[in-house]
Amino acid sequence: MSTPPLWERILHDLERRIASGEIVDRFPTDRELVERYGVSRHTVREAVQRLHARGLVERHRGRGSFVRPDQVRQPVGTLYSLYRAVESAGLEQRSEVLELDERQDSVAAIRLELPEGSPLLYLQRIRYAGEEPLAIDAVWMPAAETRALLDVDWRRTALYDELAERCGIRLTAADELIEPSLPDEQARALLHLDADEALFRIQRCGRVEGRRFEWRVALVRGQRFAFTSSWDRVREVGPVGFAARATP
Repeated sequence: MSTPPLWERILHDLERRIASGEIVDRFPTDRELVERYGVSRHTVREAVQRLHARGLVERHRGRGSFVRPDQVRQPVGTLYSLYRAVESAGLEQRSEVLELDERQDSVAAIRLELPEGSPLLYLQRIRYAGEEPLAIDAVWMPAAETRALLDVDWRRTALYDELAERCGIRLTAADELIEPSLPDEQARALLHLDADEALFRIQRCGRVEGRRFEWRVALVRGQRFAFTSSWDRVREVGPVGFAARATP
């Protein structure tokens, strides 16, 4: 068996030290790593670049590198609540309402398969994970069935909980498109983004018994949010057979 290259052995040791809590917050400089491991700066940089690529370490211009805070993790393939995902990560979820009103929006109406002049309830919030802003979340729903949501205090509650309690409506399915996105100046300011930080743009169409009911666009910080999935090989179909399933 061939011996792993030096950079790979250093990478594994750094991952171990981060996982064990030996390295917290500030990440060692290249010089400190060279002195610790007794290798060249090139070898150290190769290992550190892999840590950056894996999202374990983030750079801050003028301040150095830091171990990235715990991510909010969300399984794909489930009708999830960002509120629940944040709370499950051990962080306090809160929201700051930017806009909450009844309006007309031709694009959202088309997405919901409604006439273009239909009244829609519009809710836009900044979603926080602990003290840090995590996402800008905007949602449109038919106003006739959701006007009770205009009176909600959104600081510490979940949309789907309020929708069920106040309106008697529960989503039964949803389709999502998740893609990388570069922030504009407004998003950069609201989310306190670093200069090189990108976003996930998540578009969701939620349905109630087949009828489109929710159109949502969320801009989520890529460095603080991750999607997960799992799969099991459950049976053979021909030469190879796999069944995919979302993490519950």
